[in-house]
Amino acid sequence: MSQPISELEYAAQLEQAIAVLRQDLPTLFAQNISYDIYSQDIFFRDPVNTFKGKFNYRIVFWTLRFHGRLFFTELYFDVHQVYPTSENTIRADWTVRGTLRLPWKPKLLFNGYSVYTLNAEALIYQHIDTWDRPPGEILAQFWQKG
Repeated sequence: MSQPISELEYAAQLEQAIAVLRQDLPTLFAQNISYDIYSQDIFFRDPVNTFKGKFNYRIVFWTLRFHGRLFFTELYFDVHQVYPTSENTIRADWTVRGTLRLPWKPKLLFNGYSVYTLNAEALIYQHIDTWDRPPGEILAQFWQKG
């Protein structure tokens, strides 16, 4: 078990996590993110997935990049803001938008936010995503003309 860190070190690491998220999130469909700010036992949940562990977390981001390149001609993760909401919580507000690789070029667009919670070592141990509509409504966009 790690030694507890001081309040000053914790605050510095919280700011570092915010800086890394601001840098990584906008390019998550194009390149790998930094995993140094996450705990080994990170818990992730969004409206379609729930899992635990850094290995699974890495797989989800690899899958996003793979499917993004396979199914979309354009795909963006627009980050509007990343900010602390408490001494151990960070929120990121974002929009996913893209164009599917189909003859009628349907557009994908939805908004959401991510809440990241840090543990005593100032590592992110929980990442919860909330979307602005149910997954079925998002998938229905695939059948609309672009």
